[in-house]
Amino acid sequence: MASIPLTLNNGVTMPALGFGVFQTPPEVTTQAVETALATGYRLIDTAAAYGNERGVGAAIRNSGLDRDDVFIETKVWISDYGYDETLHAFEKSARKLGVDTIDLFILHQALPGAFERTVDAYRALERLLAEGRVRAIGVSNFMPRHLTTLLERTEVVPAVNQVEVHPYFSQPDVQAADAEHGIITQAWSPIGGITSYRGDAARSTFNDPVIVGIGEQHGKTAAQVMLRWHLQQGRSAIPKSVRPERIAENFDVFDFELTDEQLAAIDALDTGVRGGPEPEVITLETFGRAIPED
Repeated sequence: MASIPLTLNNGVTMPALGFGVFQTPPEVTTQAVETALATGYRLIDTAAAYGNERGVGAAIRNSGLDRDDVFIETKVWISDYGYDETLHAFEKSARKLGVDTIDLFILHQALPGAFERTVDAYRALERLLAEGRVRAIGVSNFMPRHLTTLLERTEVVPAVNQVEVHPYFSQPDVQAADAEHGIITQAWSPIGGITSYRGDAARSTFNDPVIVGIGEQHGKTAAQVMLRWHLQQGRSAIPKSVRPERIAENFDVFDFELTDEQLAAIDALDTGVRGGPEPEVITLETFGRAIPED
């Protein structure tokens, strides 16, 4: 079954459920993405900083699918922020992906301590959008105050804000700010994989009794329940895996529906504890690194 479509604020449609390749080694990316495309995924999320854009592009070419049938999303790393630098970042990503047009091009972090560079980078995205080289633009890991400042200084409202969202960290303030401006919230670590190796390993979304119990009522896994939770609440989600059985399992979420009570029970699991880096501490000094030309 095809993924549920979401309509972005500029009228472009994007599959709600995508396939992510964060931390997927370049040498296995192509096979993983080929498996995902064969399974039915049509949104592939990558990033310049992941070092695997080339593998994503190869998989899309190998799939036999028309280019228009695959929605490609990638991100500009902070080291390439700035107007001219970000225009060049597009050229690097497009060349590695082997495409002329990128469907969704987003800024990877807010870079709060150098927000002028962030604004210049976003203005470059606006130019790429106006020229038709990208179909939609957005941001990632932007908190409400970052969005407010960006919107005050730019013209195009981001179509997507990709942030950490899973049952243990749902960021309702970010989701509310996104919704206020017509921005789709896209969840990274949507099934809480980050909870499996940071903090208390004994408490993971995968073994949470509430989520597991809901899954048992539907004959579904905890991961499938969490992905359904995202989709029913209007978010995009981009789970990742390199295991064919998990790739297929994560896509098998269109044949059941959670009740309002089940959705509320999952909402109530929020701990307010972030698993990923705090967006306010992202700096060029600590996180900057050159993105190769090829």
